Amino acid sequence: MLQLSVKCPHCGKTLMDAGRKMDGRPAIKICLSYAGKKGMLYLSSIYGSYSTGLPFTVPPGKVAGFRCPHCDADLKSTRKCDVCGAQMVAFELKHGGHVQICSRKDCKKHVLEFQDPKSELEAFYKSYAKSFA
Repeated sequence: MLQLSVKCPHCGKTLMDAGRKMDGRPAIKICLSYAGKKGMLYLSSIYGSYSTGLPFTVPPGKVAGFRCPHCDADLKSTRKCDVCGAQMVAFELKHGGHVQICSRKDCKKHVLEFQDPKSELEAFYKSYAKSFA
C-alpha cells in the first residue's frame, strides 16, 4: 500500500485530513459540487483505492466540480481523461510530482506523473520508502 500526501496546486496547503480516516489513513479532503449542492468529499490517500466519503449522491457517469477547501481554486486540470474524455482533477504530491483523477463519477482513470523525473522520483522514493518496505 502506498499512501500519498497531497496539497493544492494553487495555494500549496495540504489537502490531508488527519481527523478523517479512510482505509486506516488520513483522507484527502476537497470541496465537491454537483447540481447546485456543495459539500466535503473525502478520498482515500492510498494509491489505487477507490474509497470515498461523498456528502451527497452523484449519479454514475456524471461530472462533478472539485475545489480546494482552503483557497477555493478549481482543481480541474487542462488534461482530459483518455478513457471517458472528462477533465482530470489535479493534486500536487507533497514531495514532487502530481497525481490526477478523473472528474467523472465511477471512472477509475488516475495518473501519477513527474515533471522532472530524476529529482522528483528521488524525492518521491525517499518520502515514501517505508511504504515500499
